[in-house]
Amino acid sequence: MQIRTGDTFDPRVIALLDHHVTAARAQTAPGSAHALDLSGLRAPDIAFWTGWDGDTLVATGALKTLSPDHGEVKSMHTLQAARRRGFGGQMLSHIFAAGRARGMARLSLETGSWDYFRPAVALYQAHGFVLGGPFEGYVEDPNSLFLTLDLSGR
Repeated sequence: MQIRTGDTFDPRVIALLDHHVTAARAQTAPGSAHALDLSGLRAPDIAFWTGWDGDTLVATGALKTLSPDHGEVKSMHTLQAARRRGFGGQMLSHIFAAGRARGMARLSLETGSWDYFRPAVALYQAHGFVLGGPFEGYVEDPNSLFLTLDLSGR
């Protein structure tokens, strides 16, 4: 997979992100979905990447800077037809490297607690994330899981 800086004006990227946000919101209780829309991904504190298998967009991922040493993984999504081929793990590795390059010691993320999100949680845990608590303005929510990763020991 080739990872590039994401172009939030590319119609292919817009379509995959629209699917990601729509699916996440459909599988989450009202008020508990925290997926970024296009305007959120264009914010200055967000680094956004796309993953390509040849000419096919297969994955997205983003890193939000919360503080100089803490980042949040956002907008992780793999095209349904491309799942179970390692693209999600490659995107996470890229985000880890970007976080380290920015001097971050910790990454956190929020994802859903419903069955729909179990494959994502398994991916995050396989890459070293552990359950944690709310961070950076999130609050306890039975519909959310909060995970964290210590980058300093990786």
